[in-house]
Amino acid sequence: MLATASLAAPAMFACAAQTGLTQAPRTVVDAIAKFVALETATTGCLVEVASPELSWQAGHQPNKQLFVGSAVKTFILAQFLRDVEASRNGLSANTLCTVSDVLRSPGSPVFLGLTGKTPFRSALEAMITHSDNTATDIALLQAEPARVRALIAEAGLLQTSIPDSTRKLFSYLSGASSGVDLGWDGLQRLANGETLGLTARTNVINQEQSMLSSAANMVSWYRQSLGGKFFQKPATLTEYKRIHAMADAIARAVPPGIAAFGKGGSVDWEGFHCLCFPGQMVMGSATATFCFTLNWTGNVEGNQRSESFIDAVRHVLNEVSKAMLLRS
Repeated sequence: MLATASLAAPAMFACAAQTGLTQAPRTVVDAIAKFVALETATTGCLVEVASPELSWQAGHQPNKQLFVGSAVKTFILAQFLRDVEASRNGLSANTLCTVSDVLRSPGSPVFLGLTGKTPFRSALEAMITHSDNTATDIALLQAEPARVRALIAEAGLLQTSIPDSTRKLFSYLSGASSGVDLGWDGLQRLANGETLGLTARTNVINQEQSMLSSAANMVSWYRQSLGGKFFQKPATLTEYKRIHAMADAIARAVPPGIAAFGKGGSVDWEGFHCLCFPGQMVMGSATATFCFTLNWTGNVEGNQRSESFIDAVRHVLNEVSKAMLLRS
């Protein structure tokens, strides 16, 4: 049973530019309490609703830095599209990229068995829609990790970090030094039971190669990026939204008929597990920007908890959408 004290009192706020102020609806606070009950100590969540008339915010440990997995791929997409917008090195979404073992990475449901060329646009869609790690490393190599990190810094996201690549992340967690790429062959050998003289790490949350953020950082990012802050052209923002609208978590967690954008994340590694879903719902002139993150350790893997996670997130977003309708 969830003790009342385990849910921090949700923060209430009003933006200076807005004229109204209200507390988060009790139904939303209660729904967040049910989400928090999934894993109190290692849960972070935040919902921020804004409209021309009012705003409110509710959450639990929103500033806690947690592992968010593939949720960080949103930053790669944004920087890549900025480069397309600027025609950096003649880059366009139709520029062909190469899919091969040179950048092959585990967790690639689209590109794992493919070799050849495809437009970068297809790689970006595979990265967001199916969380394909090979597609991610193709896009990240083009966008460059340092430049993606510069965008993260520009957005003021002090609790957010990305790895040099997903393959370097897996290499590091497998025991290699930070920045070392064991290559596709090396990771395959590890998967087949060879040790390569390495000892796997269990500190998935680390400052070397990881995928970290806080709920507050992710909410800030989606509020800023979906508002167009980091793009110069309306068409770039449209493309950014189009690809984010394809994320598979949206259909599972967002109430039907509501426009939404986001990118989920997950991991199962040496007894450490993560499920995360940040994004934004739009209802008329009102937006609800959110992030739900769950980290835990033990033998229960992500696929065994994904339904309870999604159910809890769906419950919160349902209550949020109902509250937004009442205020519209």
